[in-house]
Order: sequence, then structure tokens, then C-alpha cells
Amino acid sequence: MVHDDPAAALVAASRDVDLVIAGPHGREGLTVPRSRAVTHALVHHAHCPVAVVPDPRGA
Repeated sequence: MVHDDPAAALVAASRDVDLVIAGPHGREGLTVPRSRAVTHALVHHAHCPVAVVPDPRGA
């Protein structure tokens, strides 16, 4: 568990991995605009490739 801004934590973690996979967050927890902000930050600032994977259930 990391107590930090989700986007900042994931961008920092991207320094140590080969790929970050981002997808939609469930209906509970983060709201959709916040989830999009995290994905946007990853796409623009990650230190490795980012795969944005849609929810297969179409949510």
C-alpha cells in the first residue's frame, strides 16, 4: 500500500517495471474522471510503455 497520489505513485513505480497496464476502475472507489486522470498521467509521464486495456464487460 502506498500513501501518495495514485498517478504520482504509479509514475514513480514505472521506473522499476517493463510495462504498466491501466484500465478502468470499478464502480466503487475512484470516480471515472479521477481514473482517467491517472491513466492520462501514466501515458504522458511513465518511464516505460503503458498499455491501456478496456474493461471486457463494457463498463
